[in-house]
Amino acid sequence: MATDNKNLLSTPLHGIYIPATLLVVGTAIVNRDWIPYAVGVALVLSGFKVYRGQPTKVLKKDQFQEFELQEKTVLSHNVAIYKFKLPQQNNILGLPIGQHVSLCAHIDGKDVVRSYTPVSSDNDRGFFSLLIKTYPTGNISRYVANMKIGQTIKVRGPKGQFVYTPNMCRAFGMIAGGTGITPMLQIIRAVCNNPEDKTQIDLIFANVNEEDILLKEDLDELAKEHANFRVHYVLNNPPEGWTGGVGFVTPDMVKQWCPAPAPDVKILLCGPPPMVSALKKATSALGYEPAKPVSKLEHQVFSF
Repeated sequence: MATDNKNLLSTPLHGIYIPATLLVVGTAIVNRDWIPYAVGVALVLSGFKVYRGQPTKVLKKDQFQEFELQEKTVLSHNVAIYKFKLPQQNNILGLPIGQHVSLCAHIDGKDVVRSYTPVSSDNDRGFFSLLIKTYPTGNISRYVANMKIGQTIKVRGPKGQFVYTPNMCRAFGMIAGGTGITPMLQIIRAVCNNPEDKTQIDLIFANVNEEDILLKEDLDELAKEHANFRVHYVLNNPPEGWTGGVGFVTPDMVKQWCPAPAPDVKILLCGPPPMVSALKKATSALGYEPAKPVSKLEHQVFSF
């Protein structure tokens, strides 16, 4: 029973209303003339409680800040999720859905900056997570891969031309390759976590081998639980018995799996440059608005 009382008082509403009510009632018993003062004090305390419970955004658009590596989860020989600690447990990164952050490290005598999209969101307090693939020639990716727990890296943001808002379009056709899944996953989770968001999403996710499919269990679980999200896998080297797409993402695959061109439809692209370049031409040939060299939010075909 003591545990129940503790939980009762720790919930936001009870933690405000019960102490405030006791203060006013107790004052009324002692001296009714003090009631207006007690009410004032109760309101101030309640306001402080509410304010203190609000998460604080930590990102600064024009200033790099250092964040400590807290945990590393290895997904494959060259891919891992890196969890970075925020200054306070109640902090959130403060990143709009669809945007990314810049990482900066001093390498070989100069500052190197690269952009990454977190796989965490502002629903997560006290930390943020980045999925990073290590490339042999990737300065930042190799730097992060070699970081020890407790070391820090500089982060700045948010940045990017895309900001997602619920029901901003009727349907998304998403085409991702490899680690290009990260901005897509951010948007997919935002849609699936919002019961009021009716956006339909079809994701084409291309990889070389089946073991290269990042976060497949997460994607499959989201597709299983949410009727408005469907995922279609494409592999260059499919295993025996594979029922998904094979080879490169073709115009026929886009036509089959993505929503047809319409004013309330958007196509989102993210992946290796040759793949994105080919898909820009393919979507234009299929009747979508031609992709622009630099994508903006209002464009029908947007490349991250």
